[in-house]
Amino acid sequence: MASKKSSKKRTWLIVTSLLAALVLFVIIGRAMGWIGGNPDGHPVEASTVSERNITRIVTATGRIQPEIEVKIAPDVSGEIVELNIREGDFVEEGDLLLRIRPDIIQARLEEINATLLSQQAQMERARAAMLRAQNEFEQQRKLYERNMVSQLEYENAQRNFEAEKAGFNASSYQVENARAQMRRIEEELRQTTIRAPMTGTVSRLDVERGERVVGSIQMAGTEMLRIARMEQMEVQVNVNENDIVYVSESDTARIEVDAYPGRTFVGIVTEIANSAVTRGEGSAEQITEYPIKIRILSPHNIDGPDVLPVEDVVLGESEVSVPQPIARFKPGMTATVDVETLREENVTSVPLQAVTMRDYSLQQADTARVDREDLRRVVFRVHEGIAEMVEVETGISDDRYIHVTSGLQPGDEVVSGNYRMLSRVLEDGDAIRVTERSRSVAQR
Repeated sequence: MASKKSSKKRTWLIVTSLLAALVLFVIIGRAMGWIGGNPDGHPVEASTVSERNITRIVTATGRIQPEIEVKIAPDVSGEIVELNIREGDFVEEGDLLLRIRPDIIQARLEEINATLLSQQAQMERARAAMLRAQNEFEQQRKLYERNMVSQLEYENAQRNFEAEKAGFNASSYQVENARAQMRRIEEELRQTTIRAPMTGTVSRLDVERGERVVGSIQMAGTEMLRIARMEQMEVQVNVNENDIVYVSESDTARIEVDAYPGRTFVGIVTEIANSAVTRGEGSAEQITEYPIKIRILSPHNIDGPDVLPVEDVVLGESEVSVPQPIARFKPGMTATVDVETLREENVTSVPLQAVTMRDYSLQQADTARVDREDLRRVVFRVHEGIAEMVEVETGISDDRYIHVTSGLQPGDEVVSGNYRMLSRVLEDGDAIRVTERSRSVAQR
């Protein structure tokens, strides 16, 4: 008997819970317009169409790097016996950076010098032999002209002279070859002393004193260090292929650096790559991007005081002068850039969320079946508590507003929220109830 009462109680609790859930669902559904419509109209948010300044922005993330950075690698191999710099040092063009042990190259230079002296001696002997053969040939020629020697003797003297002359020329070539080898070895000896090719900062140092480096003229040797112009930095970012068509050289950019939160730096686009960088090639996540370089124009990495001249900043109701610390950028810092690709002033605009896409083929009542979608951009204009669907044409947009080129006039009121109401629920002619009106935003 007790078991039967417990079962009835459990059943009653389940039924009660289901009924409560159903009532709650009906209440929410009616409020949202899912069930039975809303006798007072769909609750919506509205905004006023007004004229604003709109700037089309292309956003990308990249890293800071020196605009000019020289990689230094040796042309000769050997052990570093002298290192006069540390990473971060400032150097002038021509300053001695390091030396590579020259002992082996010096020995080769002395060896080739001895070879050169020997070749020069051989050339002088060949010169003397050639002069003797020349004199003998001249004598034989004169005697031959007087018919005092035979033709055979004359020709032998001629061939001997030509042979000695060829021997002298060969010795001369050997001397020139030895001299060329000496010049090459002297150049290698000079290359054991590494000097700064430009004025700048040692941005990277990868070697230590006593370390061996590999150098070659035909191929890249061991990278020893880098010298960069740290007072002129740039940001390299990759821009998606859909946005790169809007970016042009000399476009202004706003730069935010993670290391300096709350500050914005000014830059300018200086270079746009023609070759794409593809990530995830062949996969569903394939992305095609184009690198661009943005020169940072705001003062940075400069010598002098730690702060720039004061800058007027609005705090509350008054303007106060706040000193701005000099930014000390380092290669590899992460930065986000907003490239301003196009600016339009005083144009008719609405919030981005006010514009939605609707299939006009579904609006054609009592007509033949339409097989293809007819998607168009629309907004819902507020008119005496009714939502009027208006087709619009749009232009550029920023992160908040979009330019409406036709369909609306300044002062019109349009539905701007919520997203589900705009994209799915609301239809032309529906009754609406404005629950919130967005305040007009000042021109930017």
